[in-house]
Amino acid sequence: MLIDEIKKANIEAMKAHDAETRGALSIVISKYTELKTNGSGKEVTDADVLGIIKKVDKELDEEKASFAQAGRNESVALIEKQKAALARYIPKQLSEDEIRKIFATLPDKSMPVVMKFFKEKYNGLVDMSLVSKIARGL
Repeated sequence: MLIDEIKKANIEAMKAHDAETRGALSIVISKYTELKTNGSGKEVTDADVLGIIKKVDKELDEEKASFAQAGRNESVALIEKQKAALARYIPKQLSEDEIRKIFATLPDKSMPVVMKFFKEKYNGLVDMSLVSKIARGL
C-alpha cells in the first residue's frame, strides 16, 4: 500500500536527518491515522491516501504563497523541499487535451454522467474542476 511506502520513506528521512521530508511525510501519516481511526469503519484505500497527499500539497502551496508575500525566502525554500518529498507520490495528471479526447468518446455528455465517469475511471489522475470546465464548454 501507498501508506507503507510513505512510512518507510519517513523512517529513511529520519535516519538521514532530513527534517523537511520527514515533516511533510509525517503530516500525511498523521492525517491517514486520523482518517483510519475516525470510527467510520471504512477501509482507507490508496486513493484516500492520495487525496490526503494532494490536500497537504495544496496546503503547502498556500503556506508558500503567504511566506513569499511576506518576503520569507528561507521558509519558501523549506516548503519547496517538502513539496518535492510529496511530489513523488502524486501521479502525473492528464492534460487538458487528453481529457478532451476522452470526453469526445463519451456517448452521454451530460454533466452528471461525465463527472461520475471521470471520478470512477480517472480518480486522482485528473483535475475534476478542469473536467467540469471542459464539460460545460462543449
